[in-house]
Amino acid sequence: MSCKIVLAKEISASFREELKATIKTRGIKPKLVGFLANQDPSAVKYAESTSKTCEETGVVFELRKCNREELEDQIVEANEDDNIHGIMVYYPVFGDRQDQYLQNVVSASKDVEGLCHKYIYNMYHNVRFLDKEETKKCIIPCTPLAIVKVLEFIGVYNPVLPYGNRLHGRVITIINRSEIVGRPLAALLANDGGKVFSVDINNIQEFHRGTDTNVKLEEIVPISDVVITGVPTPSYKLPTTLLREGVIVINFSAFKNFEDNVREKASIYVPAIGKVTIAMLERNLLRLFDYKSQN
Repeated sequence: MSCKIVLAKEISASFREELKATIKTRGIKPKLVGFLANQDPSAVKYAESTSKTCEETGVVFELRKCNREELEDQIVEANEDDNIHGIMVYYPVFGDRQDQYLQNVVSASKDVEGLCHKYIYNMYHNVRFLDKEETKKCIIPCTPLAIVKVLEFIGVYNPVLPYGNRLHGRVITIINRSEIVGRPLAALLANDGGKVFSVDINNIQEFHRGTDTNVKLEEIVPISDVVITGVPTPSYKLPTTLLREGVIVINFSAFKNFEDNVREKASIYVPAIGKVTIAMLERNLLRLFDYKSQN
């Protein structure tokens, strides 16, 4: 079987060009501040990529490095600065519930990552707008949103069907259930009509509302049309033998979670999504910039 490799650069190109044109045509200077309070190599790389992409598209980006004990105060200060239109934090910081607390310290009006309670609550309850007039769309967490855009790009979504049902008939397995990526992604795909299995070290849940199941990985992967992995360790590799012929595989971990021979089974392989994530980050920033100007 011939496997097509689809790169994040290719998927994100149209979004980057649209962002660049919008910023230049309108003569605006949206400012994004990123907080780095750790030495995590993936976070550092993400910060570098964010800076480079923002420079290319015309977004003003400022990276602020600080000790994690100072981070909360610095976020509050940025919340109150009218010259800052978007705030992001490079996680993990503490690596526990305190990180969830920090996500809620970021003002909803500046939360480009869509991780505060307001946005997460709306996403899990499939509330797509912030206002009754439906003029302001909710901010969606940027990495899960990026994966949705990847799936749209490679044709997993059926555009003929109505919104909310465009993944009807699709079986999708996600091997990651973090609160930042895996669980929100499962909810988004279930909201769009997919049958979604969410896998972590403890168990497997089937979304719509995250119900525990008794099925095993060996049972769900062979029936999955799409398999998405985000296991943050170099030692994890999903056995190619479990994959069905013609499967679509997407990896969003900093490490390769698929074996080298994955192309023998997959019809489409997306090895990384970083550039798409940053494009969604910038789209969220522009959306918040416009919401502020409408107030």
